[in-house]
Amino acid sequence: MTEILFEAADPADGIEAALDAAVRAALEYLGIEGDVALLVTDDEGIRAMNRDFRGIDRPTDVLSFPAREGESAPADGDFLGDIAISLERARAQAEEYGHPLLRELSFLAVHGALHLLGYDHTEEPARAQMFLLQDKILDKMGIGR
Repeated sequence: MTEILFEAADPADGIEAALDAAVRAALEYLGIEGDVALLVTDDEGIRAMNRDFRGIDRPTDVLSFPAREGESAPADGDFLGDIAISLERARAQAEEYGHPLLRELSFLAVHGALHLLGYDHTEEPARAQMFLLQDKILDKMGIGR
């Protein structure tokens, strides 16, 4: 189950369904069951989280907070963690990349869900593996580039 909370004002139609579908698609693709909390916020909200939890005082598009960071993979049915997405940043990136907002939000939700499951993109070959997996999940959802 994905619990979605909106801190950002005035979300566009379809956002909640798109985010839920993207998180579910990522988990299903990997055969994982579990609960995720997802917060939709603005640049200032995600900037505060980025500063407080990562020591980086600037906004970002998505943050993930795995419930079992550094431990073994979560068991089916566990709470997997929290994802925060800046709606403001997602809108700007969708415009920059020339695709719809719901595609950008879906990408960010899949990206965040993969981080909850231990995937990372700081070094190769893990980066290539994570990005390939993101593309496969989005393609299966019918949301290609």
